[in-house]
Amino acid sequence: MEKKEIQRKRMMSIFIDAAAKILENEGIEAITIRKVANIAGYNSATLYNYFENIDHLVFFAAMGFIKEYAYNLEEYIKGAKSGIEKYKLIWECFCNYSFKKPEVYYAIFFARLNNSLEDYVTEYYKIFPEELGTHGENISTMLLKHNIYDRGKTSLEICVNEGYVKEEDMEEVNEMTLLLYQGILLKVINKKIDSAEARKRILKYIDQTLKAYRVK
Repeated sequence: MEKKEIQRKRMMSIFIDAAAKILENEGIEAITIRKVANIAGYNSATLYNYFENIDHLVFFAAMGFIKEYAYNLEEYIKGAKSGIEKYKLIWECFCNYSFKKPEVYYAIFFARLNNSLEDYVTEYYKIFPEELGTHGENISTMLLKHNIYDRGKTSLEICVNEGYVKEEDMEEVNEMTLLLYQGILLKVINKKIDSAEARKRILKYIDQTLKAYRVK
């Protein structure tokens, strides 16, 4: 890594760490440019040398909270004996981590989305590749996708390729699963159900959806 890139990564890490402290202690909505700059010990103008806007910074701060999920996913699914089992385990792993930090996962995958955010995941893992972990091609492709609908389709392709789900049904299965997940995630955020109950429900619904569309 070139000296200039090392310096850029160091400076970005300082601001991301400051934003992450605010996120953890006060919540994601409490993050502001001024607060982050004050904690980091730099002025706001310096921060804008590294981030496009507040959404860019918040997104990167939130990404730091999903590194444990990204790092452990490959280990979690390694015992899968079929594509459909792997798909279920991918969702189980995602739910285990996302229901523990629902606001963070909602901010990344549902809340603060605009066209410029599409490249942020790739940018983040380019700067911090160690947080991606080591994965097979299909899993790495899924992790690098910011849009959760594309991520869902990528993981579902495993089932299609092995003949468990028809290719023409993939869009429906993916959309149904993601709508269920988003609804349950909101219930956790609003404290209508706890993380254990949320995990139990979504995995049950995913299993039922797969059974309805399964052809093998």
